[in-house]
Amino acid sequence: MNSMKNLLLILASICFIIVIGGAVYEHIAVIPKWSAAPPRSLSMFQGEYGLHAEYFWMSIHPITLLFMISALIANWKNSRRKNILIVLGSYVLILVITSIYFVPELIEIFGTTYQDTVDEGLVERASLWETLSLIRLVFLFVLAYILLNALTKPIAVVVVPQPTSVPLSYPNDSMGG
Repeated sequence: MNSMKNLLLILASICFIIVIGGAVYEHIAVIPKWSAAPPRSLSMFQGEYGLHAEYFWMSIHPITLLFMISALIANWKNSRRKNILIVLGSYVLILVITSIYFVPELIEIFGTTYQDTVDEGLVERASLWETLSLIRLVFLFVLAYILLNALTKPIAVVVVPQPTSVPLSYPNDSMGG
């Protein structure tokens, strides 16, 4: 059973780090290209052979959540629970924020009709999106540290001491016990 707890936490950690790897890759190789001069720079997402990074993101997030929840259930009664809960709760919050702001803003920016010009309003929006996304990425790195730190914690079950009961009488006491 302990090996299953370890395995699920390791798989959750690997998936979480894959999320970070995808984000780092996009911030190094993709975002600087599309955000440089929209709408002219958005051609990489349009047409028959356009880049569709959403296929990666739409598959990795549910898998990560599945392993994270499984690791939480498996490690519920040990000292790893707190780390996993912090990361899972924060990750869900990040996904909610992503679905409320990041994804709709990207869809709107990417949906701009191609023109061989640069729209300064789009450049500013892309720059804000990139800055906020980098902040989100820093939070993901902090959460990865917390999650990986859980692997250093023992699997031993956390036992909460129960109050001991006091006997009503003692042998040889003055009450005849």
